Amino acid sequence: MVKLPTPTQELKHPLLDEKEIKLFVKRDDLIHSEIMGNKWRKLKYNLQKMKEDGLDSMVTMGGAFSNHIAATAAAAKAYGFKAVGIIRGEELHEFSNETLKTASENGMEFQFVDRNTFRNWRTNPDQLKVRFPKHYFLPEGGTNELAIKGCTEILKEITVPHDLVVTPIGTGGTMAGLIKSANQSRIVGISSLKGNFIHQEMEVLLNRNKVINRNYELITDYHFGGYAKIKPELIDFINWFKEIFKIQLDPIYTGKSFFGVWDMIKNDKFEKNLQIVLLHTGGLQGISGFDRKNENII
Repeated sequence: MVKLPTPTQELKHPLLDEKEIKLFVKRDDLIHSEIMGNKWRKLKYNLQKMKEDGLDSMVTMGGAFSNHIAATAAAAKAYGFKAVGIIRGEELHEFSNETLKTASENGMEFQFVDRNTFRNWRTNPDQLKVRFPKHYFLPEGGTNELAIKGCTEILKEITVPHDLVVTPIGTGGTMAGLIKSANQSRIVGISSLKGNFIHQEMEVLLNRNKVINRNYELITDYHFGGYAKIKPELIDFINWFKEIFKIQLDPIYTGKSFFGVWDMIKNDKFEKNLQIVLLHTGGLQGISGFDRKNENII
């Protein structure tokens, strides 16, 4: 069952008192046990559109540990749709990790393709649509116009006074929705991807979706080596954060985003009397597979 609106939880810590910062977490990880966080927000209106169009099958794309693949499979099962996942890596199979295993158990059918084919279909989705003409198409990560519409509903649920809302960035859809719906709030995105290309990609995404507001900032200093890359200090922070605040973070998105904000607070990068909301976008399903790969470090 989907639980909305999600709570906004204040964090209490001596560092925050010392720096005169109020810090909150928007707990979108509590939306649903499997369709959590920004994945539910992105899927909501796409599922409605499928139903309106009389379609019963969807096709989408993702990597072996994709939160989007996991959430789409769970949503398809919950709402009575069929789902096909195009998975990057022809050497993989449905039992390669817990993400794929669970998605398969939820009824998703897989097609495993080599990385060149995957890249080609991702950048030229019409080729994939020709192969699946009767399926509703969702891009990798689930970001499209309807996904952005779903993410515009996050800010209206935040009732505490705030100056900044901070979100992790992957494909940019969640941030685009926040920017589109922001009035006085400034939106800050912390990229999990290495490189400054995200600046150009965000502008393209905002222009394509006619988002006029530009009250945002992108931070690219906390990628820890790139997507799905980690360093010991990140894992130490995630485990510390859970112990202190009883909130689980993931190492791909929220861990990096929360680490970045905490680091900036420690180093006086924010002015005093600032009220900051951290968006917890979920992504916790991938921890079991991540731990198996990295010997249970979270």
